[in-house]
Amino acid sequence: MSPTDLKKLLSSLTLTEKVGQLVQLSGEFFDTKQNIVTGPVQKMGLNPEMVPLVGSVLNVVGAEKTRKIQQAYLKNSSHKIPLLFMADIVYGLKTVYPIPLGMGATWDPNLIKKAYQNTASEAYASGAHVSFAPMVDIVRDARWGRSLESTGEDPVLNARMAAAMVEGFQHNLGKDSGIAACVKHFAAYGAAESGREYNSVDMSEMKLFQDYLPPYKAAVDAGTEMVMTSFNTINGVPVTASSYLLHNILRETWGFEGIIISDYAAVNELIAHGYSSNQSEAAKDAFVAGVDIDMQSSAYANNLDSLITNGQVDESKLNAAVLKVLQLKNKLGLFEDPYRGVDKQVESNAILSSEKRDLAREVSNKAMVLLKNENNILPLDTNKKIALIGPYADEKELLGLWAVHADRNETVTIAEAFREVIPANRLLVRKDTNITDDVGMLRGLGLSDDVISENILTKKQAKTEFDSAIEIANKSDVVIFAAGEHTFESGEGGSKTNITLPENQKKLIKAIRKLGKKIILVTINGRPLVLTDIIDDVDAVIVAWFPGTEGGHAIANTILGKTNPSGRLSMTFPYSVGQLPIYYSRLTTGRPETKSTHSSRFTSRYIDSTNDPLFPFGFGLSYSQFNYADMKLSGDVLHEGETLTLSVVVSNQSDRDGIETVQMYIQDLFAKVVQPEKRLKNFKKVLVPARSEVTVSFDIDVEMLKYFDNQLHYNFDPGDFKVYVGHDSLHLAEAEFVLRA
Repeated sequence: MSPTDLKKLLSSLTLTEKVGQLVQLSGEFFDTKQNIVTGPVQKMGLNPEMVPLVGSVLNVVGAEKTRKIQQAYLKNSSHKIPLLFMADIVYGLKTVYPIPLGMGATWDPNLIKKAYQNTASEAYASGAHVSFAPMVDIVRDARWGRSLESTGEDPVLNARMAAAMVEGFQHNLGKDSGIAACVKHFAAYGAAESGREYNSVDMSEMKLFQDYLPPYKAAVDAGTEMVMTSFNTINGVPVTASSYLLHNILRETWGFEGIIISDYAAVNELIAHGYSSNQSEAAKDAFVAGVDIDMQSSAYANNLDSLITNGQVDESKLNAAVLKVLQLKNKLGLFEDPYRGVDKQVESNAILSSEKRDLAREVSNKAMVLLKNENNILPLDTNKKIALIGPYADEKELLGLWAVHADRNETVTIAEAFREVIPANRLLVRKDTNITDDVGMLRGLGLSDDVISENILTKKQAKTEFDSAIEIANKSDVVIFAAGEHTFESGEGGSKTNITLPENQKKLIKAIRKLGKKIILVTINGRPLVLTDIIDDVDAVIVAWFPGTEGGHAIANTILGKTNPSGRLSMTFPYSVGQLPIYYSRLTTGRPETKSTHSSRFTSRYIDSTNDPLFPFGFGLSYSQFNYADMKLSGDVLHEGETLTLSVVVSNQSDRDGIETVQMYIQDLFAKVVQPEKRLKNFKKVLVPARSEVTVSFDIDVEMLKYFDNQLHYNFDPGDFKVYVGHDSLHLAEAEFVLRA
């Protein structure tokens, strides 16, 4: 449809029809098998006459379902404006990749872009038009359940991942391919106080601009079609009603021209925040601030038309919002083909293909992070007798909470993958213990007693399993213990104050250790875990995250040496939960722990814990042995408009080819606003052949040295700088240079 025809269509709509385009309702409102008037409509307090006018549908996917709803909707539509189908397709639809925290651990934006192209292919074929992803929040507190949806703690790494994900989703958008991305949660949702879900955020604007906004900006620059607001307040104002964030920054400063949508029922929640006094005021506050679409509340549906009629909201603003919705529908080709050519056969051919599974396995392989490998126990000798023990030994739940549209039965378990390559007489498998014994916590997560009883062993069963695990461990040469969190322990609503492995799992690990057996610990987790109380009881640790559909194969590949682990942590693993939030780019203090002239008592430290994490940002081992040498700067003075080149020789002193992630950090030693000890500025993944070396180079320019001051001026200070290069954020070589204006 031409822009002129689009505007003609807009002008033909009544006020109520226009409002309808800005309302999103879930699939239950379109269920012909139930009476919606006495069901969801009554529950929401929605005028039932609005349902046939809404512009978009929430979380309905599937070629048959979307086609059926679209047909019924268009049949009763006077203007024949198609519905938009939007859904939570966060890290895969049917073919599921590792959780985004695992994707961040690949440090490979190009690979992740391919994964999101594949996800868009499946979503397109299943009738989806928009994905509520990527989630690009910076997260530095592992207590927050939604850590799993983020690619990590660093603005540079997250920004590159954000752009890659958007570009992957929107590849060839509108050309028989691609779906629209909706970046979330704008803004700073990952900084919720105490890591508690939906909690407030209180931070300086300087920190907001320097650390938390860059990934959203990268997504906007990559062309994201939509942005979702976050649930939280920032400095006392709910983001859903923040004209400063939504208009001044997102629209005016960054030039975003797409659609802004609220999160689920967030417009209504302005009342609970204590910001808006009633629903009409909430609708006005959100709409005037810049929210175009109201997701799953009746605020806009019940109030926008009267707000316009009585002059509290300008109709021109309504027209502009509706036009954005129509433009996206037009860009997707929905006016020409409301179904985008989708049917059951197209969908069947697109999902879970061998090519998509291959890519999912590759991403999972590269997401594995090897944290410990005592005496090079890995890769494992396949001639050994292996006991595969633990609650995740043969468990299909390897997908994580937000793989909401996937079929768990398609998941390759760890045991299934091992059985493909290890003879039955050398492989013993036992579940042996629950993922968790904490019934109270599971009830708190909303699970019914019936569901809990189906998934938790009785005390008698647990005792039998425990004894059996000890027995098969005794018969083995080595134990692989597949441990981790319950799926419901992470994700939205999964905030925790205890982020160690469950006590029942640790009890069994320690019992096996007493047998003198070598233990390889594999963790299935949606956040960094505190492993301090178990790390000395195991010989190797592989962090597998929730690894996705091909997770079992990836874990087996890593343990058995078919792949050489190259994953690096994108989020710090704390030594103690009391350190949280913890992140590598911390500020220096006047009394640093190691360099102060004061006695150790009066320095910035804990008296019962180290300041350092258990495993730092950027850390990860390999089966290769990398060494760094001959670090050079092309000069020791940098002038504005010029560049310095940093080079370093990375050698592989092993007999195995390996991929190393070379990381470059910079520190501004003396600035008018105190700067962090170091900031990641660039990184490169390089293949280093066995017994060979490669030279890796980075350019340094003035742009890398700029920062936001407390007046939000973005500039640099001439003076002394340090540049670091190395394997992770703690183990680095360094050099110095001077910046002269």
